[in-house]
Amino acid sequence: MNNVEKPTTAQLQAWDKQYVWHPFTQMQDWLADDQIVIVAGEGSWLIDSDGNRYLDGVASMWTNVHGHSHPALNKALADQAARLEHSTLLGLAGEQSILLAKRLVEIAPDGLSKVFYSDNGSTAVEVGLKMAYQYHCHTGEPQRSRFLRLQHAYHGDTIGSMSVGGISIYHDTFKPLLFSTIEAPAPYCYRCPMGKHDPASCGMACLDALEQLMVEHQEQLAGMMMEPLLQGAGGMLAHPAGYLKGVRQLCDRYGVLLITDEVATGFGRTGKMFAVEHEGVTPDIMAISKGLCAGYLPLAATLATEEIYQAFLGNYAELKTFFHGHTFTGNPLACAVALRSLELFEETGLMESVQQRSKQLTALLQQLEGHPHVGNLRQCGLAAGIELVQDKATKAAYPWEEKRGIRVCQEARRHGVFSRPLGNTVVVFPPLAITEDELVFLMEGLKKAINAVTD
Repeated sequence: MNNVEKPTTAQLQAWDKQYVWHPFTQMQDWLADDQIVIVAGEGSWLIDSDGNRYLDGVASMWTNVHGHSHPALNKALADQAARLEHSTLLGLAGEQSILLAKRLVEIAPDGLSKVFYSDNGSTAVEVGLKMAYQYHCHTGEPQRSRFLRLQHAYHGDTIGSMSVGGISIYHDTFKPLLFSTIEAPAPYCYRCPMGKHDPASCGMACLDALEQLMVEHQEQLAGMMMEPLLQGAGGMLAHPAGYLKGVRQLCDRYGVLLITDEVATGFGRTGKMFAVEHEGVTPDIMAISKGLCAGYLPLAATLATEEIYQAFLGNYAELKTFFHGHTFTGNPLACAVALRSLELFEETGLMESVQQRSKQLTALLQQLEGHPHVGNLRQCGLAAGIELVQDKATKAAYPWEEKRGIRVCQEARRHGVFSRPLGNTVVVFPPLAITEDELVFLMEGLKKAINAVTD
């Protein structure tokens, strides 16, 4: 029996401050406060070292699907660990990666037929960018080396994924390291970059602007990178109906590859398995991660069409090989959990539940419409953003330095809810398996926090 005494909360907090550097965190602020230390999870809840419970309002960075410590996923992980923890795909095939690739192609949009594994969303995007460029090299158009991307875009934190990003506070510091991309206006209807005021009658001017860019740079363009339907880290920006389909049509017209980042929107978040299904779109390349492994282990994949794949086939000496890889590519532990997670979708009727919870979320969000400091409510399936404003009439934003979004999320903890903001936008992104009562609890906690911080 292990008689080692467990560290106290105070010890854990002290060691955290002494040794850990947290992501996207100003550590000077972090060091000034006592922080929550999570030691367990159960369903939609996180449990700290003092036994306090917090509803996981961001699905542990948008990854959790079936709830924490799900018995079926725990068993799949343990069973696979008892057989094999890891084996490389460089020179060997792997049972679990084969089975998962087959299943992913079966559920993916028609036309995506090949699966390239990596280990997180950012690397899945990197794979897509390199794949698109090398495809053009192999098909006789090496000058097609530039990418279109949307304003407010976020696709990860590696060099390539940052290059197709468009959030200044994240990316400007690293500009000298990034390659040049072409920015298209985002379909951010509340703060329309085209100066339109009525989304219902604007004629989607942002699509016209995108087409102008494609015409201007057509001979240089390798691909168009975008999150379909919802720009997550950019502020939970929900795109108007028809925008995605319009982008697909423009890409076809001008010979531009469409690369979709379904890292956040994939695996049921929008009410369908993949967001592109809502508008009957098949991308040329699709990056997936986060919900792929139900929040258990790092796993990602980049799916491509047969046309893309065929361009890489040739004699060894032709150097058409896709020279890219990751140590833990197709890790059997992660693949086994991902396979079991996809089975649970069917066994539990999760997609039907997500559609019901999405309707419930719509109704709960509507209760905030009249709030004097809620400027805009945006929703796509079981994901939403609540944009806080200083003045509702003028849409004047709160000064960034006031940290209103951060303060709302800190206040929400007092009401048993854990959340993370995006600037002045409060995020709603719970585990897909959240119950009706838990969703009410989540939204009540956020509403109380918003009232307290904006009053």
